[in-house]
Amino acid sequence: QVQLVESGGGLVQAGDSLSLSCAASGRTFSNYVMGWFRQAPGKEREFVASISRDGGGTYYTDSVKGRFTISRDNAKNTVYLQMNSLKPEDTAVYYCAAGKNRWVVLRTTQDVGSWGQGTQVTVSS
Repeated sequence: QVQLVESGGGLVQAGDSLSLSCAASGRTFSNYVMGWFRQAPGKEREFVASISRDGGGTYYTDSVKGRFTISRDNAKNTVYLQMNSLKPEDTAVYYCAAGKNRWVVLRTTQDVGSWGQGTQVTVSS
């Protein structure tokens, strides 16, 4: 499996922007559908966004559509999550994820083969 390391979390105010990065190593990055999940205190880990292997297709959960943008750079083995117009309800630990195989549609935690360690995003009101 691929190894994943996130960076870029922090504390921001509502309405601010934040960018997360996830660096991958160990396997051919372009073979993996990539995504971001998040987990708020006391809640289950939930899907946020995913991106196809070539970056041509993206998918978002409804609550972040129009505010978050997922992208990837296969030459740098990195996937990004640009988060704009942040809300307090976006507060969570954000996890980078790689699909468990090259054909998976990355939408649920059961589709994930590798997880990053997580990075905290806190949005104050």
